[in-house]
Amino acid sequence: MRKQIAQEKRRHDITELMTKSAALLEKLEQHPKFASARTVLLYYSLGDEVQTHDFVEKWHRQKTILLPVVKGDELELRVYTGRQSLKTGEAYHIEEPTGEAFTAYEKIDLAIIPGVSFDAQGNRLGRGKGYYDKLLPLLHSYNIGICYDFQVSEKIPVEPFDRVMDEVWTENGMLK
Repeated sequence: MRKQIAQEKRRHDITELMTKSAALLEKLEQHPKFASARTVLLYYSLGDEVQTHDFVEKWHRQKTILLPVVKGDELELRVYTGRQSLKTGEAYHIEEPTGEAFTAYEKIDLAIIPGVSFDAQGNRLGRGKGYYDKLLPLLHSYNIGICYDFQVSEKIPVEPFDRVMDEVWTENGMLK
């Protein structure tokens, strides 16, 4: 399934993906959960994910924005304070915030979670490393999965430890 989605992603040029990303994130900005959230877990996107760099930059002065940092086989959360505080991480060579770990998980109001694929029931297929599988049980936040419309699958295989998203969004709107 991951290979099929990767092939599909290659059929779309970066301009199209940026347009789709902007449309999706514009919809999320109107979401009541986003509007009321003070602390939001986001992610600093890889090239093949919904592009969040500008979104993170736009909102970090109004809300506490947390970004994950890969530490071994787990994710550590850190507060995003601006592009100047980023450094290239080791695991995926993605820009990651520096600074202290954020461990007050109960303060996270909303988590916006990437995925390789989602289904309409809110099930998520990740990259296969289990990072979010370990993190999500620690959170008490409202969780929204985001992906492009072509990443939606009819049924995602699930394991007992998988967490279902409260909602799933694409650039075309809400699935669940």
